[in-house]
Amino acid sequence: MTFRGIIFDFDGVLIESEFAGNRHLAEYLTDIGHAHSPEEAMAHYMGLSGRDFIDTIEGRIGRALPDDFHAAREVENERVLAEGIGEVVGAIAFVRALPADLPRAIASSSTTRWIRTHLRHIGLEDAFGDHVYSGKEHVARGKPAPDLYLHAAAAIGVPIGDCVILEDSPVGATGAVASGAHVIGLCAGTHCPPDHAARLKAIGVHDVAGDFAEVARIVGV
Repeated sequence: MTFRGIIFDFDGVLIESEFAGNRHLAEYLTDIGHAHSPEEAMAHYMGLSGRDFIDTIEGRIGRALPDDFHAAREVENERVLAEGIGEVVGAIAFVRALPADLPRAIASSSTTRWIRTHLRHIGLEDAFGDHVYSGKEHVARGKPAPDLYLHAAAAIGVPIGDCVILEDSPVGATGAVASGAHVIGLCAGTHCPPDHAARLKAIGVHDVAGDFAEVARIVGV
């Protein structure tokens, strides 16, 4: 297959942040009386951001989150930003193997500060140039709306139908499929349960890849 541009989600695609973040969320919710496992947190909240993230949590627990929720999340985020998180196995080598002239971008629900800091940690800070886009900062509607992917495709100058998107979360995959791009559901992260591929296929991703070697085969690099 030939694609003219490639768009990456970030958390769970390039870095192993999904399990750690959802474990912390599950611990917090359990501590305030709403028992959650990391797997439950990932199943229900992974890929959401902003008001959608808060509304979904509050809808499931049936109450407003305590006043200290955001402060607790910020403390954890700052710790992780300082310490760094490892790559999803094979991610760095895959990005470095892409043709130098292939337009690429990151389209993530995380902030650009989070993305750029972790790109620096894993040695990919130069790999995407200015093309790092956040659902919190660059569009009015974040995932699962397709807007962020459409924004990224326009920014790299490639029609969305000529792009391939790498996504790991059901929320992200929903928006990616709706965008009109070719979507690869990536199940390479440690956060992906055994049924993850089936969930992504049910959403309508075009291919599922268990590792970056399979992504390379599909993309043709």
